[in-house]
Amino acid sequence: MSKVTGDAINAGLLRRVFQYVKPYRNIFAWAVVLTILLALIAPARPFLIQYTLDNYIMKDNYSGLLSMTVVMLLLLVLQTGIQFSHTLLTNTLGQSAVRDLRINVFNHITRLRLKYFDNTPIGQLITRTVSDLETIAEIFSEGLIVIIGDILMVIVIIGVMIYKDWALTLVVLLPMPLLIIATSIFQKAIKSAFQEIRTEVSNLNTYLQEHITGVSIIQYFAREEQEYKKFVKINARYRDANIRSNWYYSIFFPVVEIISAMSLGLLIWYGSRSILANPLEVTPGTIAEFILYISMLFRPIRELADKFNTLQMGMVGAERVFKVLDTDEVTENKGVFAPDKMTGQISFQQVWFAYNEENYVLKNISFEVEAGKTIALVGATGAGKSSTINILNRFYEIQKGDIKIDGVRIQDYELSYLRSNIATVLQDVFLFSDTIFNNITLNNPEITMEEVVDAAVKVGAHDFIERLPGGYQYNVMERGATLSAGQAQLISFIRALVYNPSILVLDEATSSVDTETEMLIQRAIENLMQGRTSIVIAHRLSTIQKADKILVLDKGEIKEMGTHQQLLKLDGYYKRLYDLQFNSTGITTI
Repeated sequence: MSKVTGDAINAGLLRRVFQYVKPYRNIFAWAVVLTILLALIAPARPFLIQYTLDNYIMKDNYSGLLSMTVVMLLLLVLQTGIQFSHTLLTNTLGQSAVRDLRINVFNHITRLRLKYFDNTPIGQLITRTVSDLETIAEIFSEGLIVIIGDILMVIVIIGVMIYKDWALTLVVLLPMPLLIIATSIFQKAIKSAFQEIRTEVSNLNTYLQEHITGVSIIQYFAREEQEYKKFVKINARYRDANIRSNWYYSIFFPVVEIISAMSLGLLIWYGSRSILANPLEVTPGTIAEFILYISMLFRPIRELADKFNTLQMGMVGAERVFKVLDTDEVTENKGVFAPDKMTGQISFQQVWFAYNEENYVLKNISFEVEAGKTIALVGATGAGKSSTINILNRFYEIQKGDIKIDGVRIQDYELSYLRSNIATVLQDVFLFSDTIFNNITLNNPEITMEEVVDAAVKVGAHDFIERLPGGYQYNVMERGATLSAGQAQLISFIRALVYNPSILVLDEATSSVDTETEMLIQRAIENLMQGRTSIVIAHRLSTIQKADKILVLDKGEIKEMGTHQQLLKLDGYYKRLYDLQFNSTGITTI
């Protein structure tokens, strides 16, 4: 991984950023050409002013003055046009490259395995995808190309000044070491301030994302005041970081103005003495010309420190973004097996699985499910039920054993084929801020409205959808906020049905709905299960009594296995769970 260290710009990291410029090499080439033109044209206006002052104004030549005024206006229009085109091209280049990079980052993030998100705050990823990428755009619009242009302009101006009067140039440049020292100090200070700002932006985004998403919890427990106080502190740190950066600017710019004034004072002092001593060598026009050169010289030098820091912050942003892109937490997809039809026969063979190294949450799990049959998983919280279905989809990789579908290891299946044949309906249904139709199809153009309506009818949700304003085009808002839990659950069933999976996973799909809605959902589940291998995780034992096989898990191990009646006869773990739910007033979560 490339690193941005010290005050240097890592050439390898910069080359990697510029890989995204290749599709826009013509824009880049024109931007470079215009940068050179701006640097070469810069000394022309002061030279024309000097020539006009000495040859026309001082000699009362009105017609010559008028002609030179027209020439200077034309030059100003030309320079303005070039500057406009340069700004437009560099910004277009930056935004185009960042657009492509942002697409790559989003595509990579969506392919990362779930383990990565277990340890990475979502707000941090949002910062990488938005804020950090914007700093990379500034590498082009305010960074490298502009820095090169400013340096080139300084070189050209100093060269012209030496050519016009080397002695006067040396006098004018006497304060330059002070400017170099001030710029170096400012550059280091502002870099530290910018890094602090980026860190605080990431912290702010992370806090906002988590607490706005979980605002219902804050309100349920009346924690508004406490969370408000925490946010005030985080926001204050962000404010203070910005104030520190502004404080450095407020010192640096006046210092530059003082140094510039020193150069101007030296120019007036030395120039006036030279005019009196030898008016033929140093003219009033030369003094006016050098005054403009001083202004043009100090402006880019003053801005170079700021632009260099913009470049460095772009590189810091690039380092963070490429760190995400270089994350190897991607499910390996070397499988090529993708038959026309998957029947859905499942086999777990001595499977061991741990989220973290040797801390196994599944231990020596072995069972089989025939194609078209239903298996139910029961057990206390943390028994390993959800882990079982997570590894079936290869969201996490097992450490030992084998999982096979239709006799083929799941690693041998092409990954998207494997997952497209396994539909999962979760307890916590996630709906996007979009229409019901798009939430069902997930913007898959191959799924038609007729198929969606047919699936909705089978699930028993068509009537309630039709009653909504706009029907299937009704916008459910973020996370389905405008729907009840039962309605959202029914939409998730339709989503599963239209994708016509070979294997259906129901992860506590009826645990958060009322009894009436549960009856409707049970009918939907029966329609979904027809002809499909089903894995059911349920709180309520009443929902799994018809399962062909029930697995009782405890602390990652299979304690009992059999049908509902067989397990009751064992008078063991399952029987105790059953008695708790049906023969007493106690309530348990399993």
